[in-house]
Amino acid sequence: MNPKFRRPLALVRLFSPLLLLLALLPGCTKNKGGQTEGATGDYVNGTPLPERQEGTSFLSSNVDRQQFQPIYFDFDSQTIRSAENGKIQQVASFLQQGSSQIILAGFTDERGTAEYNRGLGERRAQSVREALIAGGASAQNIQTVSFGAEMPADPASNEEAWAKNRRAEIGVVK
Repeated sequence: MNPKFRRPLALVRLFSPLLLLLALLPGCTKNKGGQTEGATGDYVNGTPLPERQEGTSFLSSNVDRQQFQPIYFDFDSQTIRSAENGKIQQVASFLQQGSSQIILAGFTDERGTAEYNRGLGERRAQSVREALIAGGASAQNIQTVSFGAEMPADPASNEEAWAKNRRAEIGVVK
């Protein structure tokens, strides 16, 4: 090999692992639990997050949030537990009886980035919406919103509180 190319080649070999590491760092974030999430900017693992829905009527006085029990989820999951199916069927039956409108709000525990939690809250609300539609409810009567880790049901920072916060709430528009 030509001697004038050895020195630059040696420098490239020396610094390429460092450059690779620097290129990968901005794509990872640490959550409060120390776990690495794949959330960056307005995307989660390449999927765009839903638009932030500020001032939603879910929080207004014309929404009854006490009529139905929350639907609870496992950690980092939007899959509805089989134990929650009775709650889903109760809401679907209610919607089949008339033209009532509901708002499904998805929530998460505090672990994870704000962007990741908003996306997970939206996926939870959407999975309940899909289950209600499969149960006979009209899609036109169901809206969804995600609050992520905002508005925890239990503000403590332990597994018992986190289990209460991983939920979807149903608000009936009066």
